[in-house]
Order: sequence, then C-alpha cells, then structure tokens
Amino acid sequence: ADGAPGSLLATAGAMRAAGLLLAWALLHPAATQQCHPASPGGVLRFTDRHAEIRVPALHRVPSSLDPLYGLVRRCLDLIQQNPLPTELLRTALNDPGSVRTSQVVQYELGYVVCAAVALLFTVAVPVAGMCFCYCRSRRRCGGRLRAHRRSLGCRRRCLLACLSFTSLIILISVTCAFVTSQRVKGQMEPGLGAVPSTLRTLRQHLANVPQGVQMVVDKFEVPRKQIISDLAGKRRAGQHPELLPGVNEVLTGRRCLAGLSRSVGLSIHAQLKAMTYAALVDLQDRARDLQTSLHHLQILDRTARALAAARAELEPALRERRHRVVALLDDPRCTSCASVLGRAQSLELGADYGKVPSVEKVLKAVAGLPRSDFAEMIRQGNGTFNSIPELAVERMAQVIQDLRDDLARTAEKVQSIADSFPLPDYTWPASEALLKAEDRSQPYLREAERFERYRWIAGTVLCSIILLILACNVTGMTLGAYGLSKREDPSDYECRGEAGAKFLLVGVGLAFLFSWLLILLVFATFLVGGNIQTLVCRNWVNQEIYKFIDTPGNLPPSMNLTRQLNLRRDSNLSSAYRDCKSGAGLWEVLQLDRSYDLDEHLKTPKYTADFQKRLGDFTANLGDVRLLRSEGRQDLETFARSGVDEVDYGRFQKEMKNPVVQTSLPGLARNLEGLQKMQRNSTVAGRLAAEARALWQMQNSTVQSQEALVAKLGESVQFLSHLAPHLKERVKRTLATTASVEARLPVQAQQILRQELGCFTRKELRYFTQYLNWVGQTLREDVASCQPLATALDNGRVILCDRIADPWNAFWFSLGCCTFFLIPNIIFAVRLTKHFRPIRNRLISTGSEETCPFHIPRVTALKL
Repeated sequence: ADGAPGSLLATAGAMRAAGLLLAWALLHPAATQQCHPASPGGVLRFTDRHAEIRVPALHRVPSSLDPLYGLVRRCLDLIQQNPLPTELLRTALNDPGSVRTSQVVQYELGYVVCAAVALLFTVAVPVAGMCFCYCRSRRRCGGRLRAHRRSLGCRRRCLLACLSFTSLIILISVTCAFVTSQRVKGQMEPGLGAVPSTLRTLRQHLANVPQGVQMVVDKFEVPRKQIISDLAGKRRAGQHPELLPGVNEVLTGRRCLAGLSRSVGLSIHAQLKAMTYAALVDLQDRARDLQTSLHHLQILDRTARALAAARAELEPALRERRHRVVALLDDPRCTSCASVLGRAQSLELGADYGKVPSVEKVLKAVAGLPRSDFAEMIRQGNGTFNSIPELAVERMAQVIQDLRDDLARTAEKVQSIADSFPLPDYTWPASEALLKAEDRSQPYLREAERFERYRWIAGTVLCSIILLILACNVTGMTLGAYGLSKREDPSDYECRGEAGAKFLLVGVGLAFLFSWLLILLVFATFLVGGNIQTLVCRNWVNQEIYKFIDTPGNLPPSMNLTRQLNLRRDSNLSSAYRDCKSGAGLWEVLQLDRSYDLDEHLKTPKYTADFQKRLGDFTANLGDVRLLRSEGRQDLETFARSGVDEVDYGRFQKEMKNPVVQTSLPGLARNLEGLQKMQRNSTVAGRLAAEARALWQMQNSTVQSQEALVAKLGESVQFLSHLAPHLKERVKRTLATTASVEARLPVQAQQILRQELGCFTRKELRYFTQYLNWVGQTLREDVASCQPLATALDNGRVILCDRIADPWNAFWFSLGCCTFFLIPNIIFAVRLTKHFRPIRNRLISTGSEETCPFHIPRVTALKL
C-alpha cells in the first residue's frame, strides 16, 4: 500500500510525457502531399539543337516608297491586262520552235505599244534637236524678241513658273530614280546570293533528318530522369535524434524531397493523423482518469478511516474537558462566568465519518489496476503510426525498382520511332533536284549580277546628266531673272541675262543629246521589270503559276517537279505547297512505299501501359496500427464496471459541511482567558488559564489534523463526484472510438494509397504526353518538316517581287517621268531664253498692234 502512490505518480509522469508528444505532433503537422494536375514544376524543358539549318522566313518590309510601288503596279496592270498565257507558255516550254510571233505580240500588246512610243521618242527627240540646232544657226530659235509689249512680263512670269514646275517634277523623279536604283543595287546582291544558300540549306535540312530524328528520340532522357527523380527523391540533413522516433520521422518527412514511396507514406500520415491523434488523446484521458480515480479512491478510503478513528479518540477527551470547564464556570467564586457557561455546555463533536458510505467494494473491484502500461501503449501506437512513411518506403521498394525497369523498356520502345522513320530512303530525289537547281542557277545568277552592274552604272550616269540639266535650268533662270531686274531698258545688253539664256540653251542641248539614251534605258528596264511583275509576280501571288505547273502537259517531262521531288502521286505542287505551309511533315507529302502515321507511333498508351498497370495493381497494408491492446481494454471496462459512479458522494459532502467540534475551541479558549483577567480569586484564575491552555492544545494537536484530513478528503470527493456521472459514457466512447480508428486506418490508408498512386500516375503520364507531343511538334515543324520548302518559295517571291522588282519598276518609272518631262522642259527653256536677251525693236504704245495699226514710231538708239 505504501508503494502504490509512488507507482501511480511514475505512471502519471509517463502519461504526461506521452501527452506532450501528442500535443507536439498536433501543433506541428507534417506537410500534406496534394495532387496538383497542372503544377508549374511539371513542365519539361527541351533544348533545341536543330535551329542552325532552318530557312528564315522573309517578309515584305513597309517602306516610304510603297505608294510609288503601288502606282507602278497599277500602271503595269493597265499596260498588261492579259492573264497568264498558258497556251503560249506550254508551247514555248515543250516546243520552242513552234512559237508564233503573233502569239507573243498579242500577249505583249501593251508592251508593243510602249515600244512604239519609245521608238518614236528615240527618233523624234534627236530629230527635233537637230532641227533646233539648224534654227539656232539661222538665228531663229532662242534668239531675241522683236518688239516689246505690255504682255511680255506676264508671259515671262508664266514661262518661269512652268519651267520651274517641270524642273521640280524632274528633280523629284530623278531623286526617286536615284533612291530606287540604290535600293535595287542593295537588294540584288543578297537576293541573288540567297538562291544558292537557300538551296543548300534545303539539302542540309533533308540530309540531317536522320540525325534530327535520333536527337529527338535521345531527348527521352529528359522525362526519364524526371520520373526516376520523382520515384526516388533525395534526403536532406536536419533530423533531430534527441526527439522520440515518431516525431523524428515526421520531421524527416518534412525535410526531404519525397520520392513516390515516402510521398505516399507522408500523405497517409498527414491525412490520418487528426483522427489517430484524437483517438490517442482520448485514450490518454481515460488512462489518466483511471490512474487519478484509483489515487483518489485510496485517499478517500484512508482519510475516512483516519477521521473515524480520530473522532473516537477525541470524543472521551472532549467530554472530560467539557465536564471540567462546565464545573469551573459553575463555581460561585468564578466572577462573570455565567455568560460563557452555555457555550461550554455545547462543547461536543460534530462530523461523524463513520456514517459515510464505504468504498471498499470499489477498491476491491479495481484492485490490481492498471494491469497494462497505458503510457507505453500510447507511445507504441504513436510510434507505429508515425513510422508509416518509413514502412511505405520499405514495402514499395520492389515496385519502385520494377517501375525503373519499365522505364528502361520504354526507352527501347521510343528508340523504335527513329528506327522505323521512313524518310532517309525517300528524300534523295529531292536532294538531287535541289543540287541540280543550284548548279544550273549559277550562270544565270552571274549574268543577272553583271546586267545589274551595267544598269546601275548607266542609270547613275544618266541621272547625273539629268541633274546637270536641272542645274543649267536653275542657273539660267536665276541669272536671267537677276539680269532682267538690273536692266533698265529692254533693248540694253546685259551680260547676266545673256549668260542665263546660254545656260538654258546648254540644258536644252544636253536634253536633246541624251534623251534617246534615257528612253532606251527606260524601255529596257521597263520591258524586263514589267514582264517580271505581270508575268511572274502577279501570277505568283494569285497562285496561277502553281496551277499552270500542276496542269498535266504544261511542263516537259524533264521539268516534272512531282517526279523530281518525289511527291505523292495523288499530289501536285500546289497541294504540297499548301500542306507544307500548314506544317505538314515530309512523310506526308513524299511518295512512300507504305503509309506512315506519326500519330499512331506517338500514342501515349503504347509507351505507358506497363507503367500504369504496375501502379494500378500495387497494394500494401500501411495502416495496421494497434492503439489499444486487449489488456488495456479490459482495464478500462473493469474500471467502468467498478461502481465508482454508484458511490453516494453527496453523503461525504454533507458530512464535510459539519465541523469537527460543534463549538469553536479557539473561541472558547479566548473567552476563558478573558474571564481569567476578571477574577479576584487567584485559584479560579489559575484554573481558567489551565483550561484555556488545554483547549488550545487540543485544537492544535487533534482538531487541526482532522481538519487537514477533511480538506484532503474534499479534494478527492470533488474529483470523483465530477468524474463518476460521465465515467461509463466516456469509457464506452473511448473504446468505440479506438476500435473504429483501428478498423478505419487500414481502409483509409489503402484509399489514400490508391489516390496518391493515381496522382503520381497522372503526373508521370503528363511527362510522357509532353515528350510525345514535343516529338510530334518537333518532327512536323522542325526536324522532318517540309515547311522550309514552302518558306523558300515564299522567300523567293519576297526577294524577286517585293525587294527587287518593286524598286526596279519604280526606277524605270521615275526615270521615264524625267525623260518625258524633258520635252516641256525644252519648250519652256527655249521660249524663256528670248526673254533674257535684249529686244530688237522696242515699241511703246497705248494699245496693241491689232487695235492701233497706225502709230508714229519714235526714233531710238538701237544697239546692234
């Protein structure tokens, strides 16, 4: 009996330690593993090493000369309104000798008319120039005015304005001609160089298809490494060996990059910990109730017995003391003692703890409890539950290894994509055709470059001559106008005006001298550039060229592009161009021995079936946790049936309301001490002092010890009275909860295992899907794409039509404007020359010669 309290205290200490463990675990939950279908970390990155053999797409660059280009194209559309001459081209390509001139003239009628105009200009302007020279030798053209009229000033100003206007137009035109000529020169060299470089790039693209496909297949290493990383995970330092094993495992789980097995274990632990820890805390409370109730029942029994024994001992001593005090106070010699006599007579015992109910029956029922160590039981249950992550790692080790083996077999299946890719055997005809085109284009490109060099030299020289003509015009008009302002008499000779007239005549001479060269250059460039625009570019944009090529019989057998490029027999250049431009693969446009469906080879289930099946079939028992053993359950059931709740604790509380002694011994002792001071008889006074001391001794030695026992009894009664009404219900709930949690843990752990494996499977399937989608996209758009062929054709149109033909045509158009505006320039310059020279006969009249035919001339001094 003496060792029981010590063992109870030790057990209570262990229970408190277990309680602290559970409280820490509840306040520091492990990180939950959730299933995020689209987490940013699940995006794979694939490097691109095939970009160096791409054909960059060229586009038309907006320019400030676009309005001029548009005007020239509209003029060419007016000149050449005929559609693509399919019959003429078919004849020219298949049988050049049978081409009739009438067919060519009929198609090129607009150019023939322009050629006639150019020929007329070439002949007429030099002839007019020779006539002008003859007239000048006769002093007729560009001489002097014969008479001065009032309207001469208006006519002079009109001629000056017209010549200035034509000069301004010529200046704008020659500026555009210079700019467009330089633009043609700047675009011609890179444009011609782009032809062989593009053909070489296309051949490299076709030749590098096998290496590119193998490179794409080798990139399976990216998802494979990611999946292996997800399967294995990596640990980090940071464990706490000073904590209990279960808590250390929780911390370890929080400080690791969890692999699949640890992630599953952590997820099970995280999702079931609230339910499990609540059951453990409830079990701990019932174990504490058992321990504390045993302790208080023992205190209750011992204290009640001690109080009953002390009462039996106190009763005769108190009766004797009452008898003596009453006898003393009743003594006649005792002065003023009657007031205290009544209080002394009521001196008797109060509470009788022999009447309270006995708890011996209850103590016999719980004797030997607890038979099990609840603290150790709770610690073991908590440790078993916290070891679920490590248990998952152990039980899933084999399936992790099997999954790695499945990945190795999947890599072999992915390699079959490269092994079965059909293109290397079917691209050599296209490579041969590209090589022949590259070789045959070299002489034509060199000739075009030489012709462009000559054109640029001739255009620069002639544009410089036009600028010289404009300089003569500006100088002549400036000097002539200045001379007129300084001349007082119209008939006076003025050197600056004469110099201005001569400058104008020099400009006229240059215009007559070089106009035929200008018109020849304009017509030559017009004939080339116009036909490129109307015959090639216009029909290239509206796809008429492709239709002509696709029509059987239009091209000779040696130019059969479908056969030379090994296109599908049911395809043609137009459909192949459209397919390539929309992103088709080479295997979709080339003629293969058997059809090849890339999508069929890139179906995800083909590579993930074993992986999915292995994860879907896996099961493991990870939730078998024993929270309460059978002996612990029996202890709680015995405790609930012990009758603790049947004890009448109200009797104890009612008895404790009564004092140990009905009359207060300290109060009676103080009354006796007060009476002592009032006595005249020393004997009575001495006896009163002795009785007071005896009462104080009884109070301090006996009554106070009993009052302490009563207080101790009150604590136990209070605890048991609060616990007893709910004891059976709480024990029943705890046992039911514990049994329910033990039954639900395996089931829910299995559900969480399936859920986590499902999340993992979907995550890893996304890696497979990303890779296979990337493979399909890379093969179609890069490695084995036929889009470079369509891009090369589009680039050819951009280079020829947008970057060369447009400025080329703008050049001859601008130079043609200069050439044709030289005619009014010549006329206005010749007529203005007369106004800058002195007048032969100066006449002054109030009217014109027509209105005043008879007038008296005035003699003037004429300077001959």
